[in-house]
Amino acid sequence: MKVSIIIPAYNEESCIKESLQSILKQNYSDFEVIVVDNNSTDKTSEIAKSMGVKVLFEKRKGTQWARECGRSVATGEIIANLDADCLPDPDWLERGVKHFSNKKVVAVGGPYDYYDARWSFRIFSMLFQKYIYRLFNFLMQKLHSGAVLIGGNVFLRSETLVKVGGYNTSILFYGDDTDTAKRMSKEGTVIFDTKMIVKTSARRLKSQGFFKISVIYIYHFFKTLYSK
Repeated sequence: MKVSIIIPAYNEESCIKESLQSILKQNYSDFEVIVVDNNSTDKTSEIAKSMGVKVLFEKRKGTQWARECGRSVATGEIIANLDADCLPDPDWLERGVKHFSNKKVVAVGGPYDYYDARWSFRIFSMLFQKYIYRLFNFLMQKLHSGAVLIGGNVFLRSETLVKVGGYNTSILFYGDDTDTAKRMSKEGTVIFDTKMIVKTSARRLKSQGFFKISVIYIYHFFKTLYSK
């Protein structure tokens, strides 16, 4: 199955090249990369174009607007979400795609490894995602209340994403992954693969505070989960 990797990017000139280098080293060959410049004022687009990937421009601010822009031209049977600072291992695509041999599977997600965070947070975060996120994902689907996905490490069956209305552009950032997981789970199985790890930067956590960001994420998770 062909995979369309969509990467929203706003002023990401410092990390987009390294991220694309990792993506282009995948050992799964049937994929396209779509970088959506979300109204950047730096050289994000120029750098991405130099790497030979497709670059689009979306002036409406928001991760979901950028993803929806990318989805509108994507040709893959599977849509994969990455952030502009993600560094996937060479087997990332292969590991994600294999789950879709099961026709009931509509989405697959995995953990983040905050590679530049303090070692204590890095270990705690990984253990929390591997055990708590996986448990929550299982229980939520049993209770028909949603599922768990991490926004920048996700595979979505394209036809199902179309069926549920694409990305919810009314959400600019926080809660976007919870909303997508909730809607996709109504159409099939959502898997949280604890071995499908993607390295990503903890820069936002560092700049805004680990505790503060954690509280914001938890708040928007439950707010989105229980909204109509």
